Amino acid sequence: MISQSPIVTVFGGSGFVGRYIVRRMARAGWRVRVAVRRPNEALFVRTYGVVGQVEPVLANIRDEGSVRQALIGAVAVVNCVGILAPNGKQSFDAVQAEGAERIARLAKDAGIHRFVHLSAIGADADSPSHYARTKALGEAAVLEHQPRAVILRPSIVFGTEDQFFNRFAAMARISPIVPVIGPDTRFQPVFVDDVAAAAECALVHGVKPGVYELGGPEVDSFRGLIDRMLRVTRRDRWVVAVPMPIARLQGRVFGFLSQISGGLLPAPFTYDQVLLLARDNVVSDEALSFSDLGIAPTAMASVLDSYMTPYMPYGQYARITSSAKNMR
Repeated sequence: MISQSPIVTVFGGSGFVGRYIVRRMARAGWRVRVAVRRPNEALFVRTYGVVGQVEPVLANIRDEGSVRQALIGAVAVVNCVGILAPNGKQSFDAVQAEGAERIARLAKDAGIHRFVHLSAIGADADSPSHYARTKALGEAAVLEHQPRAVILRPSIVFGTEDQFFNRFAAMARISPIVPVIGPDTRFQPVFVDDVAAAAECALVHGVKPGVYELGGPEVDSFRGLIDRMLRVTRRDRWVVAVPMPIARLQGRVFGFLSQISGGLLPAPFTYDQVLLLARDNVVSDEALSFSDLGIAPTAMASVLDSYMTPYMPYGQYARITSSAKNMR
């Protein structure tokens, strides 16, 4: 019976990675409480389970009362809340450091000790990037209150709703030039459902507590990933490297314009993101990883082609037209 199934509260469960974790936990038979700031915009998660199994609830991780309410009756917690750039009250400190601490502390108060926290490769208290520093502060706060927590640090995450390949493919569809900051920076892209599988493994099967760095089977440079995307979308574009000094200046200007406009002029990229792009984003040799979870990560080639179709010339008819040309 669903009503007798254990409850897991997934903070940020309607986001890119969160929704995949929610789907997996529902399929595993759990009741899933999806804690988000705007429940009405997360109603789609209900379709991931049977009637009443998956339910979005109001929770703002900056507010103790709503977080405490979202934890009632739960036996496990996943924190997927994170931001790529600050926006108003949603600052790096408020979300990634203070918010993570609040969830972990209140979960401890509620007697919940099965805890998964989504962080990122590159989390570093000494990093020049505010994003990376607050990710590290969030990890430390979680471990202070939840010493047996499982912390997942993915490299760049790809999948149907990603903000990486989709963003650059959309750019390449209309522009003859694709600018790249840090073209030689290395990434180890990881499929979103593999990250969700790691969270499910930690919650359902129980794994060694600690920090797991998650990367796919392939390591490539930023330029190499863009070239891969262009091959898949069948676009012939000029990939241009943006020098770091220029990128840093542009990031500051874009950030300033976004700030004074109240977010009406969103920054294409920020100074903080430029700092992140100066460092490799790959799994370290000594880290716990997918192999320690018994998970074989998915290759990009088996997934990327499935959601790049809208960016191809002729869209869904791209493969048909290509086949027709080969028959001539």
